[in-house]
Amino acid sequence: MKTTNIQQGMTLIELLIVVAIMGILAAVAYPSYTDHVVRSNRAEAQRELTRLANLQEQYFIDHRAYTTDMKKLGMPADPYITGSNNYSIDALVVGAKFSLVATAKNVQATKDSDCATLTIDETGKKTATSATCWEQ
Repeated sequence: MKTTNIQQGMTLIELLIVVAIMGILAAVAYPSYTDHVVRSNRAEAQRELTRLANLQEQYFIDHRAYTTDMKKLGMPADPYITGSNNYSIDALVVGAKFSLVATAKNVQATKDSDCATLTIDETGKKTATSATCWEQ
């Protein structure tokens, strides 16, 4: 009776090839992932600015003036800090005009320095540090 040797497991070369392939995939995927996280955080600030602009307009209808106090708009603090703690939003009022400004904080400020400040005014005009910050 003849027995055959069946190789079980893998060689060191095969293992190194797999590790190299995983390293290349990770090197490509990680920057894309971090960019997605930064843009998602920015979208939260954009959403909150739009919502707060609507609340400012409602406040104006009720009181015939805009407010700089975010608490009067129903927010827990002035300035308002977004849920992810990445943006601080405050209001500027001059006469019958307002401007809401979202300023990036913490890691968001360093990773998204091109869009560190987002602004919306009473006309709905959206401005930012860079022209590509308000994605349409």
